[in-house]
Amino acid sequence: MKHYLKPYWPFILLAVFSVSVAAGATLAQPQIFQIIINDGIAATGGANQAIIRDYGIVLIVIGVVGLAAGMLNTIISAKIAVGITTTLREEAFAKIQTFSYANIDAFSTSNLVVRLTNDMTQIQNFIMMAVQSLLQVPIILGGSIWLALRLLPDLWWVIVVLIVTVLLLLAIAMTRAVPFFKKLQINLDQVNTIIKENFEGVRVVKSFVQEEYENKRFMTSSTSLSKITISIGYIFSTVIPLFMLFANLASVGAIYVASDAALTDPAVVGSIVSFISYLFQIMAALILAGTLLITVSRAMVSIRRVKEILHTEPSIVYGSETLPAVHGAVTFDNVSFAYPNDDVLTLKNVSFQVNPGEFVGIIGATGSGKTTLVQLLARLYDPSKGSIYLDDVPLTALSKKTLRNTIAIVLQQAMLFSGTVRQNIQHGKLSATDDEVERAAGLAQASEFIERLQGRYDADVLQRGSNFSGGQKQRISLARGIVNNPKVLILDDSTSALDARSEMRVREALDSEFMRTTTFMIAQKITSVLHADKIIVLDEGQVSAVGTHEELMKISLVYQEIYATQIDQGGEAHV
Repeated sequence: MKHYLKPYWPFILLAVFSVSVAAGATLAQPQIFQIIINDGIAATGGANQAIIRDYGIVLIVIGVVGLAAGMLNTIISAKIAVGITTTLREEAFAKIQTFSYANIDAFSTSNLVVRLTNDMTQIQNFIMMAVQSLLQVPIILGGSIWLALRLLPDLWWVIVVLIVTVLLLLAIAMTRAVPFFKKLQINLDQVNTIIKENFEGVRVVKSFVQEEYENKRFMTSSTSLSKITISIGYIFSTVIPLFMLFANLASVGAIYVASDAALTDPAVVGSIVSFISYLFQIMAALILAGTLLITVSRAMVSIRRVKEILHTEPSIVYGSETLPAVHGAVTFDNVSFAYPNDDVLTLKNVSFQVNPGEFVGIIGATGSGKTTLVQLLARLYDPSKGSIYLDDVPLTALSKKTLRNTIAIVLQQAMLFSGTVRQNIQHGKLSATDDEVERAAGLAQASEFIERLQGRYDADVLQRGSNFSGGQKQRISLARGIVNNPKVLILDDSTSALDARSEMRVREALDSEFMRTTTFMIAQKITSVLHADKIIVLDEGQVSAVGTHEELMKISLVYQEIYATQIDQGGEAHV
């Protein structure tokens, strides 16, 4: 915590000073009222206008000073709270950037979004209230009790009864509210997940006319969240009026007990008024303390959730070894892999070797482990067993910079970021020049439609690339993958949305410009890999066969079945 507070110590000291001044002004006001009532209004021989005027001015000055100090404290509190939360959010976001796929899967995307938004807001509210109230509560509470006992020491029992009653009500409210705060965060995660899924999958929802079903699903989760929020509201809507009731009863008791003394000593009237003011200040301080505790209890849940992010160690730790000259040889040595929290192996004892510059096709039935295999090569996950080598060096020994500059992966589901076309391509190489961007777009067959856009490479890309077709997004994504001239290029069925002509031109461009690049292509269409230097056939997570098309047609039944289902005897693909 010191790490976050250190830059704000001058502001914290100023906040302590301002809150002390504001609390002192609050405590002084009943004393001035007492003087005005006893020496001014109820003075012997009639009202003393001079005392009323002079002390009235003093009361106004104290009020203005207290208001100014309170405003200054609020401004400083906001600056401290926003500053600390901003730093915390940035550190959490930076930590998430170091997470592997396995770490992200453990949290879930929507859960992380809630932690970086709603949980941070709760922490910010807690810090702001703490800076405003942490010192104010003991000053006002202790000062009010001491000054009230000085005025009417015989009424000590009224103060004790009020404090015990308020603390008892606060304890009951806290006991009932804290479990609801925990449920609130869980339900908020669920609502956020449903919203995220619907917005991302809106086309699917509308295509299958599932709006009513999704509305019901959202309403169920939203209603659950509303019930929890209302339950919390019920608790405090009941407790706050009870606070006021007991404070008023305490005031009535004080007036009743002291009324006889007021008949013989008019000065007691001013003391009673001040005493009642201090009773309400005591109650206000206790309520503020209770509110602070409630905020703390809710913030503790959020702090724990954010700490889970900061304290989670990335499941992938990079080495420090660099490769001055990368050739692109890849070796899988007895690799097996199971996804986190899954005992079933997706890949089993996978072994093969790929020479530098080879074009390797990967084919197999759905669920055979094709995408998993290339994700391990890109080191998005680490194998559960076995090793993967790049130029005879284990991937685990390579530095992050070496690995990412050497291996590029283009996913089937092309993901574009809001911004411009140029910025999306430069994600593959931030320092890419305009010529490099345009060259990559040309090789990916994206320049033909980019040139027609208003603004060309500076044309806007909406969120998730919603203003581009599937094929256009894939070509921009492919340009992003090749702009850095990687030595190992992975194409995860990344031309599936392209027409046959565009796919052929992409393949020809890669063959001519990336002859020395080791290329892995996952393909659903067998025609995409017919001319590959090597084809790896996967079957239920295992390597069924490795060879050229001609070799596999002789030795692999699995490959023959795939070929037979896609190609007619005349050599044309089924429509």
